[in-house]
Amino acid sequence: MDPEVLVEHVHPEEPVHEYAGTVADADTVYHDSDFHPGDEPHPDGVTQDGHPDAHTYNDDHHNDDHHHEEDGHVVLAGGAAIRTSKGPSKKVRRRRRFLALLLTLAVFVVAVAVGAQFLKPLLGADTVADYPGPGTGEVMITVPPGAGPKSVATELQDKKVVANADSFLRDFVASGGALAPGDFSMRNEMKNSDAVAVLLNKDQSKVMYFALSAGLRIGDSLQAISEGTGVPVSELKALNASPAQFGVPARAKTLEGFLAPGEYRFPIGTPAKDVVQKLVTTTLEELTSQGVTDPAKQYDVVTVASIVQAEGGQAEYGDVAGAIYNRLKPNNTETNGLIQSDATVTYGLGIKSFHIDEDQKADKSNPYNTYANQGLPVGPIGSPGRTAIDAAAKPKANDYLYWVTINLDTKETRFSKTLAEHNTYVAKYNAWCEANAGRCV
Repeated sequence: MDPEVLVEHVHPEEPVHEYAGTVADADTVYHDSDFHPGDEPHPDGVTQDGHPDAHTYNDDHHNDDHHHEEDGHVVLAGGAAIRTSKGPSKKVRRRRRFLALLLTLAVFVVAVAVGAQFLKPLLGADTVADYPGPGTGEVMITVPPGAGPKSVATELQDKKVVANADSFLRDFVASGGALAPGDFSMRNEMKNSDAVAVLLNKDQSKVMYFALSAGLRIGDSLQAISEGTGVPVSELKALNASPAQFGVPARAKTLEGFLAPGEYRFPIGTPAKDVVQKLVTTTLEELTSQGVTDPAKQYDVVTVASIVQAEGGQAEYGDVAGAIYNRLKPNNTETNGLIQSDATVTYGLGIKSFHIDEDQKADKSNPYNTYANQGLPVGPIGSPGRTAIDAAAKPKANDYLYWVTINLDTKETRFSKTLAEHNTYVAKYNAWCEANAGRCV
C-alpha cells in the first residue's frame, strides 16, 4: 500500500469506531484496530520496526486529494471513510435547548410585565376614581367667569383636590347643578360628592358665604359681607376706616377698590378682620402677578381699573385702559389730560346714573369729577375684577381717545380718535336708550 495512505481501507465487516473529537481534528484520526500491544507512536513518525507510523500525521503529508469531509465523515484516499461526530452529544444538546427555552420564557414574561406597566396608565387601570375623604388642609380654587366644569375638574385633579377629573365631572353633571364663578375653599383628597357640594354651595350651613360682584362700591360690598357672615356693618365700617392695617398703599383712605370680587366661603366664626384681609390680599396678589409691586403704582392701577370696570365692556377692557392712559399723556392736546368719565362724576356725587348734566360736569369741587379736574380721580370708584386689573396693569396700545358703550345689554363699546367720530357713536347710544325706555337713567 502507498505509504502516503494513512489509514487502511475499512472493510464492511469491520466495526467503525467513532471519533470523539471535532471535524477540525480529523487530521489525527486513526483506527483503534491499528494499535497492537506494545506499539507506541514514535516521535519521528515511524514505528519501532521502522515503518511509517499510521498514528501520526504531519502537515507535510496533508493533501486535499487524500481526504476531505463529507456529511459528517472523513473521506480518505481510496474511498476510506471514518464516521465522525459533528458536535456535542444529544444529552448536551437537550440541556442547551432546555436552557434556551427557559431564557426565552423569562424574556417573554419580563416583556409582558413591562408592557403591562406601560399600558396601565394609558388604559386608566392605575387611576383612583375617588378619594375616601374628607380630605386635609386647605386649597383655594378660583372659578373665573365663563369657566366650564371640565376645566375646573382638571384643575381640581392637578391640585389633588379630587382623584380623577373624569369621575368628578360625571358626578358634577349628574348633580344637575350650575357652576358659578368665585373663590372656593376646598381640601386635598376630597370625595367627589363633597367637592361638588362646595362648588354648588350646598354646604352653606357649615360656612359663612357671600358673593361680591365686580364694580360694587365699598358700601354695597360691606353690606354683602355683613349679610353673608353675620358681622355687623358697623364693625366692617370700622375696619374700612383703617385701611393701612390690611397692607394697602398709604394713599388709600378706605378699602375702596381693594375688596376683590368673587364668591367666598369661610368657616363659621372666622374673625371679620380675617375675612376682609382675604379679600384685600386677593387684589394685592393679582397686582403683583402683573408686575405691579410699587405701592404708589398699585394705587393708580386699581384706580384706572375701577374706571375700566365701570366704563367698558369686558372684551374691550384693554382698549379702554389704553385710551385712558392716552388721555393722561402730557402732550395730549385733544382732551388736555381730562379723562371725562361719567362714572367718576356720579361716584363723587354719591349717585348711580348713566347721565349727568352740564353743571355736574363743571363742578370742580367734586374730587372725582374728571371733566373738570385733570388726571386721575383721587381714588378708585369701585372694586375692579381681575380682567380689569390686568388691563390697567398692561393696557392695549392704541390711538384712541374716546369710547362709549352703545348697548347696555351687550356692553358693545365703540372707540374713536376724534371727537367728531365719537359723537356719531354717542348718537347710536342715545337711539338705543330711546328704544329701551327706562334703561339709561
